[in-house]
Amino acid sequence: MAQFLAVANRKGGVGKSTIAVMLAHAASVLGGQRVLLMDLDSQCNASLILMGGQGWNEARKARKSIADYLFDMFDESALPPRDYLLHGVGDVLDLDGKRPTISILPGSLLLEDVQGELYVKEARQSKDPSLVANRVRGKLERLLRQFESIYDLVILDCAPGLSFAALAALKTADHVLVPFRPDYVSQLAVDQVALLIEGRRNSSDLAAIPMDERRYVGVANSNRGIGRDRLIIEEISLNHPVLETQIPHSDAIANAFDWDPTPKRLDEKYGDGIEVVQRLFTELMPRLVSRRAAA
Repeated sequence: MAQFLAVANRKGGVGKSTIAVMLAHAASVLGGQRVLLMDLDSQCNASLILMGGQGWNEARKARKSIADYLFDMFDESALPPRDYLLHGVGDVLDLDGKRPTISILPGSLLLEDVQGELYVKEARQSKDPSLVANRVRGKLERLLRQFESIYDLVILDCAPGLSFAALAALKTADHVLVPFRPDYVSQLAVDQVALLIEGRRNSSDLAAIPMDERRYVGVANSNRGIGRDRLIIEEISLNHPVLETQIPHSDAIANAFDWDPTPKRLDEKYGDGIEVVQRLFTELMPRLVSRRAAA
């Protein structure tokens, strides 16, 4: 059965999609895992990184996107769920020089509109807004789990905010990775998403949960190594579990997310950033295993 990892933050621009792709690369190549990335962000950045603009546009025209999947399957359509997936994506090679097992359910610019349509459809059955919202989220959770028997790791790249799909992903996930940049706006965003993940009302209630029992962990992204960045990371670490691995502000890592039609080895793809990719994967994966064992 697959392990589910959501990559989420209430704030945009913190590197969720790039880190989700980085983990898909690492888990498939370094861990030999069968990986599915579900792009739940209408910006579609993860899809563009893994497929390129032309590949994503062709998938959109063929109705192979997260919006098509959720809309068609919401009322238990007879269509095979696997028909919406694209396989062998990405521009990296495994250790044997072959394409690793990375599949994607591509993102869609229409995802937000489709979620609204699904709410209206469900509202025809009930006039209670909270009941309707719960039923929509519940159905989306079941749809996100459709592929758990054929993959080792399912990465849920969440949009910022509180969409139905993002909330369903947070409920589905065995563990949640919360990327943040070392700035004070991100610090507030981590506080907010932590309460949401753990289902707590305030920071006092959250503090009652031991750090090693929480269902999320933060990761500092775009760390410039200056005193101000270190200070903010330390402040966030006082209230939240944070990985020791930090992703530096690096041209090598930033350039690795440019789509290249010619696949290459992971170390060629990430250049000097390959050690960060390895450390992130090595530190994060045991958390997924322990969370699944605890559940």
